[in-house]
Amino acid sequence: MLSHVVSAKEAPASEHYEQVFADLALHCIHQEYPNVIKHSMKSEADVMPPSKLYPAFYGCLDWHSSVHGHWLLVRMLNKASDKVDTDLILEKLAQSFTPEKLAGEMKTYTRSDTSTFERPYGLAWYLQLMTELRQASFPQAKGWIETLQPLEVKIVANITSWLHKLAYPIRTGEHSQTAFAFGLMLDWSRANENAEFEALLTKKVKQFYLKDKTCPIAYEPSGQDFLSPCLAEADLMRRVLPKSEYSVWLSEFFPQLNEGDQSWITPATVADKSDGKLAHLDGLNLSRSWMLEGIIGGLKKDDKRVSLLTQNLKAHREAGLNSVFGDMHYMGSHWLGSFAAYLETQRGIKQ
Repeated sequence: MLSHVVSAKEAPASEHYEQVFADLALHCIHQEYPNVIKHSMKSEADVMPPSKLYPAFYGCLDWHSSVHGHWLLVRMLNKASDKVDTDLILEKLAQSFTPEKLAGEMKTYTRSDTSTFERPYGLAWYLQLMTELRQASFPQAKGWIETLQPLEVKIVANITSWLHKLAYPIRTGEHSQTAFAFGLMLDWSRANENAEFEALLTKKVKQFYLKDKTCPIAYEPSGQDFLSPCLAEADLMRRVLPKSEYSVWLSEFFPQLNEGDQSWITPATVADKSDGKLAHLDGLNLSRSWMLEGIIGGLKKDDKRVSLLTQNLKAHREAGLNSVFGDMHYMGSHWLGSFAAYLETQRGIKQ
């Protein structure tokens, strides 16, 4: 089990982060245990080890973390190939992305009673992985896209069916939250020019969130959040509104910003990094950072709220990255690298 990765003195958060992030994913994507399986069983025949249920994405404690661990590695190849061990990353990805293993993933995903599997969080990250592969220039990407695409098609079909039936948003600070997942899905639809899916999702986003006002951010965070319900919604809405309309919407959604409230939000702290749920708060600081960056990007540069938002961004980014470059327990190291990479490479900003 990984208990210590690198100290802040060895790898300052402002530089040389790429190999540190890659090492976190390389360590866990093929580490089968410990493991948390979300699996419906109808008989003893359904009892199998993780690597049999999820042949490609069995590592990193759970399916969704394995998926975004693979995304992290592709992202590093796309953005920092000269700063990471490219050959090793390609070798490990090739080990995962075989036709046989993806056929096994499809077999598990299409079992009966699996319509809610990893919905929406893990499925949104799978779409991000596909986007990252399509934007890659290394030659292996084309073959891997063909291998992974059947599962992508099935995921999009299932999400589409779900969106037609979903009557209300899900406003938690964990995996079931719709705002964060919708943001990843929108980014996928635009990068992959899927106008039909984008239109459906945009309609749902406005139905759920356009009339929201005075988000109770003072109630955040809950004790095991890794996503902010309020900030995720604000980061989502800048994706569907022009700057002028977004500015007005944000004024009503966060009236505290108009008043310049300096105590608006503060970084969260973790008392026990070996507790997987409590360790979520380290990820909250990272996700708050990229969401604040997204909100800033949705406003005009001379907007008076940008200064306060930037102060909050800097504080959360420092706290979040310190958790990645400091002492780590596997409960954090199996997933925090992905969140740090999403932040540092501006994945939500630069498509």
